Amino acid sequence: MLTALAVAAALPLGAPGLPETRESRTLAPGVEYTKIVRGTPDADAFWTVDVAVLADRAAAEARAAQIPGARVDALPRPDDDRAPGPLGYRVRAGRFATQTEANAYRATLGTGSVVYSGEDGTATTGPWVVNVLRVQRRFRGEVEPVLATGVVPGREPLSALAARTGAFASVNGGYFVIGAANGTDGDLAGLSVIDGELVSEAVDGRTSLVFDGDRTEISTLADKHTLVTSSRAHRELDGVNREPGLIRACGDETAPAKHDFTCTDPSEVIRYETVFGTTTPAGAGSEAVLDRWGRVVAQRPRGGALPLSGSVLAGTGDGATWLAQHARPGRFVTTLSAIHGDDGLLWLKRGTGVVNGGPRLLPRITAEAEGFDWAEDPGFYYRFGLRRNPRTFAGTTPSGDLLLVTVDGRAPGYSAGASFAEEAAILEALGAREGVNLDGGGSTTMTVGSSVVTRPSDAGQVERPIADAIVLTAKG
Repeated sequence: MLTALAVAAALPLGAPGLPETRESRTLAPGVEYTKIVRGTPDADAFWTVDVAVLADRAAAEARAAQIPGARVDALPRPDDDRAPGPLGYRVRAGRFATQTEANAYRATLGTGSVVYSGEDGTATTGPWVVNVLRVQRRFRGEVEPVLATGVVPGREPLSALAARTGAFASVNGGYFVIGAANGTDGDLAGLSVIDGELVSEAVDGRTSLVFDGDRTEISTLADKHTLVTSSRAHRELDGVNREPGLIRACGDETAPAKHDFTCTDPSEVIRYETVFGTTTPAGAGSEAVLDRWGRVVAQRPRGGALPLSGSVLAGTGDGATWLAQHARPGRFVTTLSAIHGDDGLLWLKRGTGVVNGGPRLLPRITAEAEGFDWAEDPGFYYRFGLRRNPRTFAGTTPSGDLLLVTVDGRAPGYSAGASFAEEAAILEALGAREGVNLDGGGSTTMTVGSSVVTRPSDAGQVERPIADAIVLTAKG
């Protein structure tokens, strides 16, 4: 059966008139899945070497002068960056028909990265493979975020997560930590709320996807958490359910959001609850163990069992000193939390869920404000936002529909990926008024039924284990 999505206007990718096919089917009352294939392999695309991206034109031209045939291209800034002049200057050399030839040339240069010009974000014929889940407001099932493995540490492939939760459709969710060097592996790098429970604190100023009862909203969020004791002492609670001292993507009063960067703080207090698992991380500092009413029942070194009902406060540096002085056995410690969104306070209750993301895509792209442009490295935004990558993103329509969209990428001749601007254009063409980018790259995955309908972009086309997902299940 053809749906409204299936007969919509062509996607604004590439030049008008490119071939486009759509296959659409109803998964449940109020849920439609559509696969869109647009464009053709780009006959003019080639493999080349990006030697460097530099902030200064003179430095870029000097670098290019050292390499025969190298050229310098000015790169545009993020849409919300009002600084004058280009973002930076790309030095590029070589033009090859195959990746193998480009790799051999790069080896002679001893520097740079091999790229495919069809992924530049400039004109191309594609192709693009786009998967769309449209969830109408009348859908009576559940649409909610869930944690991989059921706890914060660790990750699992989306296909396994979907099977475990009984989802008939799903997409990967927000950004997360990979590897212990940047914190707790599997920790969500931004605000995470699962069924009303705060799982991870916010990267202040980042845009997130909010599930609040029967409403789905896209909102810019920030939070503040304060510890207050029965002796009237108070202190900031720095985070929840993560390794102390390592703050992925930063984003607090002292350090603005900075994507894929880990800020550090030697003096923190972190709260752990059973969603973290069974034990807290060991390390320097101390802990206060609280019962279900917030009464301190013990002080101990860091690293121990989490109570089945209750929580643990772990302190490092000045945080450990504060706990020793103020979180003594017999005293009570309360956490006062406030999460602020576009429409005021977000109240956490059963059914409330938050998936972190960024940047906002509609009504305008806010990549600069949300930390996707590194001042010291103009190449970061070029690689992350201007170039085409595999993408997962979400949008909401004026009628209350939720759009969950993936674009396959890093697959020349199969699917080119999308830039931030192309994501926004896709959402707008599908009828969205609000939009947000979610985690992409190797994380981009969608399942329909028991099948993965996206093409993994990691080596070997193997699913990347992820930290959270958005799942659709039948009610109850």
